[in-house]
Amino acid sequence: MTEIHSNQRVAMLADAQNLYHTAQSLYSRNIDYSALLEKGVAGRELTRAIAYVIRADSPEEESFFEALVDIGFEPKIKEIKTFGDGSKKADWDVGMSLDAVTLANHVDTVVLCTGDGDFSRLCSHLRHEGVRVEVMAFGESTAEELIEAADTFLDLSERQETFLL
Repeated sequence: MTEIHSNQRVAMLADAQNLYHTAQSLYSRNIDYSALLEKGVAGRELTRAIAYVIRADSPEEESFFEALVDIGFEPKIKEIKTFGDGSKKADWDVGMSLDAVTLANHVDTVVLCTGDGDFSRLCSHLRHEGVRVEVMAFGESTAEELIEAADTFLDLSERQETFLL
């Protein structure tokens, strides 16, 4: 495992839907993205911070997208797809994975902000490529295989005063 040092180049990839729904269901609170970015970067060199968001046509979402930019995130926005039976779906798993693999040659560390176990294989791949992988998510809802696949895991639930608004 690579140790943390100030010259490390870091990319932070935040699964905003996963974080939002978990924070709401567990604590009825929102994520402090400024604290998330600051603690995730941890004094290292930020190469890129991307927040993967879904456009749900709610009144406050545009101001949320703008706030992400002000904090230092690049929001990547996906529209919800509505199917013939009325069901809806939108997720960024493939997009986040592709971005992580693409960024791997340009960073030393990838910080994944998600508890989704689908990313465990991505962690293994990145680590095989020599990239340090850190996961920041809520322990209660984070897949065990994701925690095991990462170099480190920071449980947001243990620091609610820092990461929740």
